Amino acid sequence: MIRFRTLARVGVLGAVLALSAPSQAADNGWTPLFNGKDLSGWTTWLSMQPPVDNMKVPTSTRGANTDPRKVFTVVDGTLRISGEEWGAMSTVGEYDHFHLKFDMKWGTKKWAPRLETPRDSGILYYAVGRPDAQDGNWMRSHEFQLKEDECGDYYSLDGVMVDAHASDTKLGNWKFQRYDPAQPIHANIAGRIEKLGNYEKPVGEWNTMEIIADGKTIIHVVNGHEVLRAENSRQSVDGKAVPLTRGKFSIQTEGAEVFFRDIQVKRLSGPASAEAF
Repeated sequence: MIRFRTLARVGVLGAVLALSAPSQAADNGWTPLFNGKDLSGWTTWLSMQPPVDNMKVPTSTRGANTDPRKVFTVVDGTLRISGEEWGAMSTVGEYDHFHLKFDMKWGTKKWAPRLETPRDSGILYYAVGRPDAQDGNWMRSHEFQLKEDECGDYYSLDGVMVDAHASDTKLGNWKFQRYDPAQPIHANIAGRIEKLGNYEKPVGEWNTMEIIADGKTIIHVVNGHEVLRAENSRQSVDGKAVPLTRGKFSIQTEGAEVFFRDIQVKRLSGPASAEAF
């Protein structure tokens, strides 16, 4: 595992970075975050399976590294997340200036209260602070949405913000933004940004997802297609907006079975916009 260490506190621009050189790093610069054997390098946090959807405060929590129902397991070299209870597994290390790549596919199991809704999970990045900051389940972070027909959407967790070329849209009474490079910059987005295009494969097939972030620009990629780009990651600290450019990766468990493989990361040598995918 690699850790991108700064010589300044989290969120300070212009930090000087140093990259440790793990023995398992491949010649092409990619380093695996999941070894296909166990959960080394990760911690877990579980709350509960809520009795109703969109429950904002869990009535109980299991807490850190307590998983009696085996929500997080390794099956045939893949990471299986059952979805039976809500929470996340997070990297021990923190990362900035990164290119994250992983394969995922949906399983067949779904759990109440989401038996009739699309399968749902997510990859959180620049994740910082308490493990239960958002709805008692997840860290403050940006989310690469993993949900049937919505993979690649952006979500803000615990109030983090970005700017993006986007237009206003809504679903019923729910107002959010839709990514569109032809639109003007929409500033201070702290909610959902709908991705551009749908490149997901059918349920049960593997998808390759990528997140590229350089401290200023964030790019979401689904099966080789850029579907979203945002700028100026930041968070509110003591009432002031400060850069959010370093944090953990965290994988959600949220009511549906999902499998992961080939989770790997490399440090960027230049701007996110110049990175190949």
